[in-house]
Amino acid sequence: MKLLEETVVIIVNIKPKNRNTHIMKKSKIGTFLVATLSLIFSSFLTTSYAQDATFVEGGHYELLAEVQPVQTGDKIEVVELFWYRCPHCFRLEPYILDWLDNKPENVEFVPIPAVLNEQWAFHGRAFYTFQALGLTELLHTKLFQAIHAERKRINTVDELASWASENGADGEKVRNTFASFAVENKLNFAHVMSRKYGISGVPAIIVDGRYRTSVSLAGSHEKLIEVINFLVEKATKARTS
Repeated sequence: MKLLEETVVIIVNIKPKNRNTHIMKKSKIGTFLVATLSLIFSSFLTTSYAQDATFVEGGHYELLAEVQPVQTGDKIEVVELFWYRCPHCFRLEPYILDWLDNKPENVEFVPIPAVLNEQWAFHGRAFYTFQALGLTELLHTKLFQAIHAERKRINTVDELASWASENGADGEKVRNTFASFAVENKLNFAHVMSRKYGISGVPAIIVDGRYRTSVSLAGSHEKLIEVINFLVEKATKARTS
């Protein structure tokens, strides 16, 4: 807009010496004005297209075969499927934590331990044990750290209870809750959703039961966060359309 105003000022203040000069200057200024407007319009179209086409279906994210129900009511659900022994999940964790501090207000984050086999089920039970005892904030990130940075072997209930005791939790409660009915129910849910979300590996992100993405699809950890926010906006529009 400022450029157009300056152009108008130039046109108004021109005082040609004769008629021929006046016509020639008007012609040049007119050409310049048309070219400028064309450039601005072209730039606007290019920018708008780039914003719409930044992330594409089949490239940066995928549609689920069937839309899945969410657990978050009016809020957009963002699910992370993970496995504690997955090094890629461990490397993603700092980015997820940072995103949680800055996520859109209409989003609720739901971590779900992927259950693709019995070995994965053990760590799924560990997560739901933490959740049942209100220990997620205390122990979730620490267990990633223990397995990958400290190289600790935590593959049995006794090893988990002992480690939890060393990190400020009641080891006996962890041991007793690990095989509880409540934990088993949640583990079954995680097993079913791992299949319904159509995942073959982790970490995987599901946005509002509609869209699936991952680090490999997005291209990097940083891009994954951008794709998540893009899909949140897309899901928000889908709910209101």
